[in-house]
Amino acid sequence: MDKNWNLLGHEWAVEMLKQHLARDSVRHAYLFTGPPGLGRRTLALRFAQALNCPKPLAPSEPCGKCKTCQQIERMQYADLVVIQAEKEGGTLKVEQIRSVRQSLSLKPYQGKYRVALFLRFQEANPNAANALLKTLEEAPAHVILLLTADTAEQLLPTISSRCEILRLRPLPIETVESFLKERGAEPESACLLAHISGGRPGYALRLMDDKEALNFRRMRLGDLQSLLKSNRRERFSYAEKLTDRKNEAKERFRETLLLWLSFWRDVLLRAAGSEAPLINMDCTEAVDALAVKLTLPEARKLVSDAEGAIEKLERNVNARLLAEVTLLDWPKIL
Repeated sequence: MDKNWNLLGHEWAVEMLKQHLARDSVRHAYLFTGPPGLGRRTLALRFAQALNCPKPLAPSEPCGKCKTCQQIERMQYADLVVIQAEKEGGTLKVEQIRSVRQSLSLKPYQGKYRVALFLRFQEANPNAANALLKTLEEAPAHVILLLTADTAEQLLPTISSRCEILRLRPLPIETVESFLKERGAEPESACLLAHISGGRPGYALRLMDDKEALNFRRMRLGDLQSLLKSNRRERFSYAEKLTDRKNEAKERFRETLLLWLSFWRDVLLRAAGSEAPLINMDCTEAVDALAVKLTLPEARKLVSDAEGAIEKLERNVNARLLAEVTLLDWPKIL
């Protein structure tokens, strides 16, 4: 394992955690924030390895090869418990928190610490969040709590204030592009995936191996451009199709909104006169055309509306009604 714990980027975060280990000043709770696919979970697991590796290469340097490190990597270690909603975009429930609280009261079976990893904690319902708060206040000395979330602001202030927060940032596009090439991606594909990922190496890797996800993206971005030319009846019809419960509608609808949000952000950049790299670089022509036809306030509103729709969907607003309102608020552009 290299000196950056075999991680791509986030050197400052690795160094901070190493310092905590070296000074024996490990906090009882850490919160890793940033967009999905950035490496939040991987960094948390590397930290868990550093906490419990029985054969470190050097202080704060897990070997990555021993049985303990391998089991933590697979999230199958006896002193590691992973808690998350059943599916992405789902709900982490209070029963899951209560269940893990009992196990955390036990001494470690093998390692120095018992580690609880709460993934995507922004998906916790209010009762679950309050239950974790009690755990944060009363965690035994042998317990380390690791949380991941998109942003600290999504969590209760009383939770985030009790954690050491590491705000991870997307990596340079060129770094992710080089990383993908090393993994066997063709230059043109690596360039496109690095832009689509927005500097998130984990997400870029998933796209590289998931042709269905790329096809879904192309289809939904194509739908967006067609819908801008459609009438009200056609938009109502599309909203009905988009939120058909037979096709796991909420998850697909959320993915669609995220894709549309990335497109509208590109349009906003161009409308504002920015030359920053586009996420959807393969849609440059369409983005530039819309940036000319929309005013800056109009582009900003489309971004704001997409962000608001995602937040409402996560609060279990009626998906069909939300889709209709979202699409009807779009301008008609021929």
